[in-house]
Formats: sequence, structure tokens, C-alpha cells
Amino acid sequence: MLIGVNVPNFGPGTSPAVLRDWARTVEGLGFDLLMMSDHVVVTPDVAEQYPLPFYEPFTTLAWLAGVTERVTLGTTVLIAAYRHPLLVARMAANLHDLSGGRFVLGVGVGWARQEFDALGVPFERRGKLADELITTVREAWVDEGCRAGHVPIWVGGHSEGALRRVARLADAWHPLRQTPQAWRESLHRLKARVAEEDRRMPQLAPRIILKLTDQAPENRRLGEGTIEQVVADLRQLREDGAHAVVLDPFEGDPEETRHPEVAWHALAAVRKEFR
Repeated sequence: MLIGVNVPNFGPGTSPAVLRDWARTVEGLGFDLLMMSDHVVVTPDVAEQYPLPFYEPFTTLAWLAGVTERVTLGTTVLIAAYRHPLLVARMAANLHDLSGGRFVLGVGVGWARQEFDALGVPFERRGKLADELITTVREAWVDEGCRAGHVPIWVGGHSEGALRRVARLADAWHPLRQTPQAWRESLHRLKARVAEEDRRMPQLAPRIILKLTDQAPENRRLGEGTIEQVVADLRQLREDGAHAVVLDPFEGDPEETRHPEVAWHALAAVRKEFR
């Protein structure tokens, strides 16, 4: 099972130097993936959690490809409706090629209504636009006969529409920040949807929070609690057949980005206890 890290590419403490340190830390600790989020316009609804500066993921990952050697790079998740599908196909193919085949394209539908409005994209069509993007990107890669045909596409979400999209179009399912119970329930629903579609089960690649505490809350999420609980969660996900797990050490306060060493210590602790 691959273990990855969701790196904050936003916030008051983030800079090119900090992003470079993040990349070298993630790779140096032996993690398999380095992934980051996507926004284009930092509208008020986005800024509440992801304030400026916000480093665009394709640009940033392409730069980090040059300062890393082994770690796979990816988006968690690219908002499908924000860019023309052929532009995404080109950028993904180029990044995959320039990095030596180290790219994963994670795709989601998005949530920030004000950002959709700023971009002139109908919020109500975001699901359909995500379907169209995935299909068009794959077709573009095939038509050009490019090596990007091997770029894995991870699809986020656990709504019924998202699970249908995963069953039909995804290489891997990439749900975000679930509780253990929600994970089991949505995994059961995905298996049922895959059976209905008569498709092959996609790989499992959840993103879970990483929050080490002395005592976890009663309704804790996967990756939240003592180091023993977090390790137990990882072992259970491996038993569930997970191909990859992405650890997300950002808890939600932008001020955290001023102190990345806190997240680095937590990641090092997990890496020490789970290999």
C-alpha cells in the first residue's frame, strides 16, 4: 500500500521555499506520493479555509518535479469544471512526461459556488462537466498516442453521483476525510454500484486526516487519535484493499501553514510506526 501526503499549497506561511522544504521532507521520509489541492479564484468562500497565496497545482507540481526524484505527484483534487478538458489533457500529459511518469490526476466536482460564479461556470452542471472532462482527457491521450495514457485518474467524492462516476470512469476512488463508519458504508455502496454497472472494481485511494491527539473525539475520523489508532486505521485500510492512502495533516486553520514542522513531526511519527 502506497502512503502519500497532501501538502498545503496555500496560506500565509506558504512560499516557494516552504513548498520546496515540504517536497524534500515528504520524499526524505520515504512517502510515496505528494499531492495538493486546486483553486483558481480565491473568492470569499474559498479564502475562509484556503487563503492567499494559493499556488496553482499544475504549476507548482511541475516545479517540484524538478526538485524531487522519486515521489509521485498528484492533485487532490483538480476541480474538473475550472479548465477546458483539452487544456487539462495537455498539462497532465506534459507533467507526466517531464516528471518521468510520476503524475496522478485526481479529479473532483468542486464546492465553492462563488468561485464557479467568478469563472462563469454553472455550478449546477459541475457533475456533468466532470464526467465530460474525464472522458475527453482519456480520448485526447489515446488520439495523440501519448505516454499519458498511463496516467491514473482518481475520482473524489462519496455521493451517489460521485460513486456512479467512480464506477464508470475512475482508475481509483479517492474519498476525503471520512469516519471509519462512513468509509465502510460508502465502500459498500461503491461495490454495489460497480456491480450494477458490470464494471471492474477501481483501486481504493482514500485521503484521511492526520491529527495526532492524546484522546480522540467520540466520532473520530480516520487518521485522528493516538499514534496507535492512526496506525490501526492504516492497517485496516490495507486489509480493506487500499492501493494508496493520502495523509492530510492540515486541520483547517490557515495559521497552521506558518508552522509546517508540526505536520512534519506527525508524519515522521507515522512513518516510523507504519512501514
